[in-house]
Amino acid sequence: MRLLLALALITLTASAQEAVNPNQLFREGVQAFYEAKPKESVAAFDKLIAIAPESKPQLWQRGLSLYYAGDYKAGREQFETHQTVNTADVENAAWHFICVARAESVEAARKALIPIEGDTRVPMKQVHELFAGKGTVEDVLKAAESGEGDSLKDHRCYAHLYLGLYFEALGDAAKAKEHMLKAAKDYRMDHYMGKCAQVHVKVRGW
Repeated sequence: MRLLLALALITLTASAQEAVNPNQLFREGVQAFYEAKPKESVAAFDKLIAIAPESKPQLWQRGLSLYYAGDYKAGREQFETHQTVNTADVENAAWHFICVARAESVEAARKALIPIEGDTRVPMKQVHELFAGKGTVEDVLKAAESGEGDSLKDHRCYAHLYLGLYFEALGDAAKAKEHMLKAAKDYRMDHYMGKCAQVHVKVRGW
């Protein structure tokens, strides 16, 4: 997920800045998420939005926290809001999909899948096709086998993260666990989405 914070655009009065620091609230939200405390993470992001409503569209991180807090309806709304400022991100469409699937059904999620063009990252094209019902798990795994070193490891991490989320949306806990453990352990990465796989494992008790 692209780290589009745009917190520099937040304008607050001097007195408000002294009372509450929006950047600090953002950091608190992120740290709570990393500690596998999604409800506390959501609370911090909500405080940020309360003092700086214009920040909400940028806060895809809040959407992840809402998903793990079990508030799928609010998660869906957050990802729809983020789409207005980040239109070419398959990851946003994927998280929107899993929120709709958990709140309603996989069929409803496919109907509501956000169309995405222009995301050239590996293996995002194949991930989107899989969620749309037009691709396969094998397509995602094959696409991820490109590059070398950390690049290859990163592609595999992303592939297994989204396969884990996909199978969780389908209700297949065994396959979700298999893929998510690979993303969190075998192909562990320490960027936000790599951390997300690790958080997923903690929250699910795997």
